[in-house]
Amino acid sequence: MTESRKIVVISAGLSQPSSTRLLADRLAQATVKRLADDGVAAEVQVIELRDLAQDITNNLLTGFAAPKLAAAIEQLTASDGAIFVTPIFTTSYSGLFKSFIDVLDPDALSGLPVLLGATGGTERHSLALEYAMRPLFSYLHAVVAPTTVYAASSDWGSTGDASTGGLPERIDRAAGELAALVREHDRSTRVRDPFALPTGFSPVGGFGAQ
Repeated sequence: MTESRKIVVISAGLSQPSSTRLLADRLAQATVKRLADDGVAAEVQVIELRDLAQDITNNLLTGFAAPKLAAAIEQLTASDGAIFVTPIFTTSYSGLFKSFIDVLDPDALSGLPVLLGATGGTERHSLALEYAMRPLFSYLHAVVAPTTVYAASSDWGSTGDASTGGLPERIDRAAGELAALVREHDRSTRVRDPFALPTGFSPVGGFGAQ
């Protein structure tokens, strides 16, 4: 293998162990395998948002990221692809997940290949990936893989049906799509300082001061 890529996994599971982390790991493993089949090595870094919850809250209140949160953001912005997985609460992504997105620079994910996944108790919430998560990442100008993966409690160990396939099949299809996007990703065209001050910022006069 002569090529290598960096994949960052963002898991917003609250319990330990969690089905959210389990799905995140399955998606990461499948993506690594797909890349390896094409001669591309992948380094995977997993970020558990539950471990950063206090730092994320403090960042929202103060505008400054603690070292551990800053390191996680830098890992994400310097990656070649990312996997985001959240539990679904009240028909949408979790508050912790959205809070992490809110502390990112608006351009931090621009051009980044992304695979979206979610977990929930019932199949009824599966469309949250399309009406809540996909629009969010489209707004952030990420390159979202066509297939999203939702895992309800009943999906674990199920083979699915003829139209949707089982969870392993959906994971493999989504991983193949992300791997294809990651292979073509040129990190040099999008890596930026996630903590750079906006153009025109003056510590004395504020934004746009001359």
